[in-house]
Amino acid sequence: MAGEAAPVLVERSAVVRADAATVHALIDNFHEWVKWSPYEGIDPDLMRTYAGPDAGVGASYAWSGNRRAGAGTMTIIESVPARRIVLDLAFTKPFENRNVTTFLLEPTADGTRVTWRMSGKQNVVFRLIGKVFPIMDKLVAPDFEKGLRQLAVVAEQA
Repeated sequence: MAGEAAPVLVERSAVVRADAATVHALIDNFHEWVKWSPYEGIDPDLMRTYAGPDAGVGASYAWSGNRRAGAGTMTIIESVPARRIVLDLAFTKPFENRNVTTFLLEPTADGTRVTWRMSGKQNVVFRLIGKVFPIMDKLVAPDFEKGLRQLAVVAEQA
């Protein structure tokens, strides 16, 4: 159907040499994201607002920054200790879009396998551009990879 949004899925995984409870705590509390998020540093003047509980279901984080950082909100809608965190992610600038972001934690012999997944629908602009090349994976996957590396450093030092 014309104008209908196309599905998008971006996913990356890495093993973090820390237990799942440690990793979960770093993701489940938005105040901790400043330590590992790949989006920190994009705008040194980024404005952050936290609402709800410090961690877990209902915790919310809003940001507003320069053109690269954009603006939006994240709210934790599901949190299963040492297993899973699910976020409702809404972008408001530079474009409007809504996605579900999921962090899956799986204990391994070496620590915890962390899978960072974003799913949703591409807006019409990205859908048109995506016919030329797979834009969402090219745009987002390197950020996920960087974030997982940084998460590992922080978790392994905890």
